[in-house]
Amino acid sequence: MKFFDKILIANRGEIAIRVMRACRELDIETVAIYSSADTNSLHVKYADEAFPVGEAHPSKSYLNIERIIDIAKKSGAEAVHPGYGFLAENYRFAKICQDEGVIFIGPRSKTIQAMGSKIDSKKMMKDAGVPVLPGTDDGVRDIEDAKKVAFEIGYPVIVKASAGGGGIGMQIVNDEPALEEAITASMRIAKSAFGDATVFIEKYLVKPRHIEFQVLADEHGHAVHLYDRECSIQRRHQKLVEEAPSPIMTPELRERMSSAALKVAEASAYSNAGSVEFLYSNDNFYFMEMNTRLQVEHTITEFITGIDLVRQQIAIAAGESLPFDQSDISIRGHAIECRINAEDPFNNFSADPGKISRYRSPGGPGIRVDSGIHMGYMIPPNYDSMIAKLCAWDSTRIEAIKRMRRAISEYIILGVQTTLPLHYAIMNSPQFIEGNTHTHFLQEEHIIKTLERYKRDEEARMQTLAGSFGQGKKVAAITAAVNVYLQHQKE
Repeated sequence: MKFFDKILIANRGEIAIRVMRACRELDIETVAIYSSADTNSLHVKYADEAFPVGEAHPSKSYLNIERIIDIAKKSGAEAVHPGYGFLAENYRFAKICQDEGVIFIGPRSKTIQAMGSKIDSKKMMKDAGVPVLPGTDDGVRDIEDAKKVAFEIGYPVIVKASAGGGGIGMQIVNDEPALEEAITASMRIAKSAFGDATVFIEKYLVKPRHIEFQVLADEHGHAVHLYDRECSIQRRHQKLVEEAPSPIMTPELRERMSSAALKVAEASAYSNAGSVEFLYSNDNFYFMEMNTRLQVEHTITEFITGIDLVRQQIAIAAGESLPFDQSDISIRGHAIECRINAEDPFNNFSADPGKISRYRSPGGPGIRVDSGIHMGYMIPPNYDSMIAKLCAWDSTRIEAIKRMRRAISEYIILGVQTTLPLHYAIMNSPQFIEGNTHTHFLQEEHIIKTLERYKRDEEARMQTLAGSFGQGKKVAAITAAVNVYLQHQKE
């Protein structure tokens, strides 16, 4: 069945290509938009049609709602897929699409708005019987009241912005003297980033796990979960490694958490694809937020369930019922995703845009690479630094780890620095192999030790590459960079 004739993808890079691939399999024509920085990008070449949307800065291109709607209408696109990031969780964009007669492939604008406020969504979930972290019920208006709440729930606490995400504005507070300054700073950052200075306080869990459940819901009242993902390995609240299912999951815990996730979907009258995020500590879990969009890490859920999430998104938006119920969905094997960023892990993860001089992606059984890059591609400095997602699947977790190690060793990206060394270290970390991860995992000593091993292995690998690519000088540079990074971590 053909759900639509034409869909506009309001995004760029690998996620735009991912959506276009699903559309091509469904015989749906695709419309790409591109900024002046993306004129020669792969997603532009892959689409059936492509239109310039504006200047390089996101506010003048990928966030330009009026221009995107205009392109959708002029191109004859019946629907818009927002991908993730940019306008994916912008309820105004979803509402304008609806008002202009263009179908938004995602949840209703009211749902996006309700779940976009951490305070409002927390209240909603508390009323629905979903566990939430203790803290303020409303935005902080009085410092003395905030101090009282913090004292009652106990330090450390975390100050969060109610709007937005990505860890922006978060401030961890260990004692009362630091609270007022943290609230002021968080409010200032939140106002600048999201146009909303509202902040609230929650109990801070020192080493929690970040576990989320993928849900799908149609417009006919049917909802299912597609099991769990572990997303605990993060840096500055940004996920770097995800795996499905979570290595700590038991049947009893999965039943409790999945039931809570479906309660979230029901309470918010959810439709389309979404992810319910929880913090887990000491056999207790707490609702954190709901991402009202497709997740970056949807790939590993597709690996373990065999369900194409983008195809389901499109079908739901076209008014179709889910073609399966909960009993039809099962877990098959284990999958891991590593986000490959154009960042230098040996220089405080500074962004490293530039031209890719050599490129070879890994392959073989159980390997998936979602990317918009290629040899000769110029990575622009204007957007998020993630340039590829490397995924590995196998029948067991340990075999999936081994397969990921092999894939990392095959992956060659020269011309820019990437986070491949860090992923090598993680995949060889004894703590990761045992499944002992948490949200502060990257700060621990064992990662430094595995990076030392990386230094030795990388020297040998670059010597081999030198003959083919003339990169012999890079060996000394990489060795020096690793030494600097290791020394910095030990100081």
